[in-house]
Amino acid sequence: MMHAGFNLITGDPLRLGDAITYLESTVRPLAESQPGSLGVSLYAVPELGLAVLETFWRSGDDLQDSDYALAGSRSEAARRAAGTVTVEHYSVPVFEQLRPVIAGAGVRVTRMDVATSSIEDAVEVFGDTEVPWLAEEAGCSSVLFLVDRGSGRAIGETVWKDARALAASRSAAAAERVRAAGTAGCVIRAVQEGTLILSSARK
Repeated sequence: MMHAGFNLITGDPLRLGDAITYLESTVRPLAESQPGSLGVSLYAVPELGLAVLETFWRSGDDLQDSDYALAGSRSEAARRAAGTVTVEHYSVPVFEQLRPVIAGAGVRVTRMDVATSSIEDAVEVFGDTEVPWLAEEAGCSSVLFLVDRGSGRAIGETVWKDARALAASRSAAAAERVRAAGTAGCVIRAVQEGTLILSSARK
C-alpha cells in the first residue's frame, strides 16, 4: 500500500517564499530520487506562513528510509521560513486522480480522528461513497484519504481545478463532510484550504 510523509512547515509569511523555492528546487528532486518514491506534492497558505510537502512512497519501509535522507533538507526549509517543521506518517488507502492536477489548483484538507477499531469502516466510506460523489462535482481533480492506523489520525484531501472551483464547492462539501463523518464515525478536527504549488504524485 502507498504511504505518505506529511511535512508541515510553519513560519514567517514574509519568508515563506524562500522556503517554497528551496522545497521546489532542492527538496523535490532529492525526494524523487530516493528508492520507492512515488512523487511529491506541495501546497501552501502563504498568508499564514504555512507550507505542506507530501512525499509518497511504495511502502512503509521506503517512507521510513526517506526520513534519514530528507531530515537535513526539511530542517533547512524550516530555517529559511524562520519557523518549524513537523513530520507525520500515514498510509494512503485511497488515492484517485479524477482529472489532471496543475499548479494553482485549490486544496482542501480535512483533519479527522477515527477510532482505531473503525478505521476500515472509514476507509470504505471514503473510497466507496466520497470518491464517487466527488467525481461528479465540477472541478474536483483528485481525492486522497490518509490514515495513521496506530493513532486513528486521518486526513481527507481534495484538489480542485482552481481557486474558483474550490470556493464554489464549499457549501456542498461542508454538508457532505458532516454526513460522511457521521457514517464513518469520524470526528472532524480542522478544515483548511490552500494553493497547490506542484504535484508529481502518482500511484
